[in-house]
Amino acid sequence: MKTRLDTTNDLQKNLISWRRHLHRHPELSFEEKNTSLFIQEWLRERDIPFTSGWAGHGIVASVIIDKDDPKFYAFRADMDALPIQEENPREYCSQTPGIMHACGHDVHTTCLLGAIELILNNKDQLKSNLKFIFQPGEEKLPGGASIMLKEGAIDVNNCKGIFGLHVQPSMEVGTVGFHSGIYMASSDELYITVKGKGGHGAMPQDTIDPIYIASSIIIGLQEIISRKSHPASPSILTIGKINSVGGATNIIPSEVKLEGTFRAMDEAWRKRAHLLIRKTCEGIAESFGGSAEVDIVHGYPVLINDEHLVQSAKQIASQILGTENVINLDIRMTSEDFAWYTQQIPGCFFRLGTGNSSKGITSGVHTATFDVDEDCLMIGANTLSLIALSLSSEC
Repeated sequence: MKTRLDTTNDLQKNLISWRRHLHRHPELSFEEKNTSLFIQEWLRERDIPFTSGWAGHGIVASVIIDKDDPKFYAFRADMDALPIQEENPREYCSQTPGIMHACGHDVHTTCLLGAIELILNNKDQLKSNLKFIFQPGEEKLPGGASIMLKEGAIDVNNCKGIFGLHVQPSMEVGTVGFHSGIYMASSDELYITVKGKGGHGAMPQDTIDPIYIASSIIIGLQEIISRKSHPASPSILTIGKINSVGGATNIIPSEVKLEGTFRAMDEAWRKRAHLLIRKTCEGIAESFGGSAEVDIVHGYPVLINDEHLVQSAKQIASQILGTENVINLDIRMTSEDFAWYTQQIPGCFFRLGTGNSSKGITSGVHTATFDVDEDCLMIGANTLSLIALSLSSEC
């Protein structure tokens, strides 16, 4: 088993070329037609069997060494981009106005392509079948992962484990990070409509002020977090938008809309919190003579990393990069639809360092100036490929 980085110049050049092609041509969630066609052609050139059309444009490729064994490991990369106008002064800048790979999914896809290339070059070392998932729609509910699972893109009963990585610009290139157990939060969207009685701003006694009710609801919702949630299980409730239709400085509207997000690290508490959110909104509104309609859109579940898979992957990463460059991560209140896989399959979702402060590559994901140090591509490809080879050897 190889335990050092493959630094083949040709592969490094190819990785950069593939990534820049994808970066120049980003596509929004569930619209990844050309991205999918690019990957399909790449797979055909290497005689890798695959199926396509999952969740729209998803692909599942296979490297099978034992046709009689239904068991396999899976590796996943997401493909979609974001509705952001890129502001980077790069020659590989997005050529599609208003759309950008601002969350590194071009990097994820490239790393998985590179890993497949390395695995093919070392196929004699494989001891287990492998499947590679190129997934659409991570950025948009209900998430491409949930749809692919419902469509039966992979057999969860025969999948021994699934791996995925994500760019991390706050970590320097040359590092990777892991966390065992509960790692990322669930995510739900809140849409609250507060109804009152409009009127003149100088005569509030004749109105039922939905703005006042809404402000009371915002405060009341925070009491759910501070007084009802267990302090050992983090959760966050944020109202990010408040709006009334029309109006002026001297008009009390008849309706106000609130929008926000609720995040949790425990599925039982998540379910209970939903009931409390509804009860709080409706109760406060009623106490002022108004009403509240609450729509909670269920998003991604809690992401749970399997301890055994994480420890095995960390060991491989340490052999490649050195123990000092393998970081123990804290939990994150962000969410990721990879969590859908980990609800049914042992999973390992880890972070790939992509920042380089000396080069000024420091912008966060979901920003117009996000970029990566492309040295991360080889590191990601090698890490994924050596994880695949090592874990397969243990079976």
